Amino acid sequence: MLDIKNVLVATDFSEWSDAAIIYARALAGTFGARLHILHAVEFVATADVMGVAVPDLYKGVESAARQQLEGLISETDREIFGARPVLVTGGTPAQAIIDYAKKAEIDLIVLGTHGRRGLSHMVMGSVAERVVRLAPCPVLTVRQPEREFVVPRAKDELAAARR
Repeated sequence: MLDIKNVLVATDFSEWSDAAIIYARALAGTFGARLHILHAVEFVATADVMGVAVPDLYKGVESAARQQLEGLISETDREIFGARPVLVTGGTPAQAIIDYAKKAEIDLIVLGTHGRRGLSHMVMGSVAERVVRLAPCPVLTVRQPEREFVVPRAKDELAAARR
C-alpha cells in the first residue's frame, strides 16, 4: 500500500495548474494526506523598473501572489486536507519546488505542464521536466486538456473555491 501523507501541488495560476490542483485534491482525499499548495515567485535582478524601486515592486508582486494563492484554498481544503499555502521567493521555480519538497517531507508532487515543444521548450525550458528529474519523490504531471480521470465534481469544487 502507498503511504502518502503530504501532497504538494505547485501553481503558476494557469489553467494547467488548475488541473493539477484538482488532481492533488483528489489524491490528498484518497490517501488522507495534507495538501501543500506552492507558488514560486522568481525575481530578476535589476536596479529599478521605470522609476519604481525594485524592493517596492517585489513587495507588490509578492503581495499579489500571496492573495491569489490564498484564493485557491477553500475552507473545505483547510478543514479536510489541512491545506497550507506556501509562497517561495527567489531562485527558480523548479528549485523552489524541489527544496520545499525535501524540507516538508513531501511524498508526491503534482504539476501541471504546458506541453511546450520545439523552440518554445528550448527557450522557456520546463519547470516540470526539471522537477521530474531532480525531485526527492514521485511526480505526477497533468497535461490539460488531455485524458482526465478526475470526476467533474472536483472541477466544480475548484470553481466554487475561486469565487
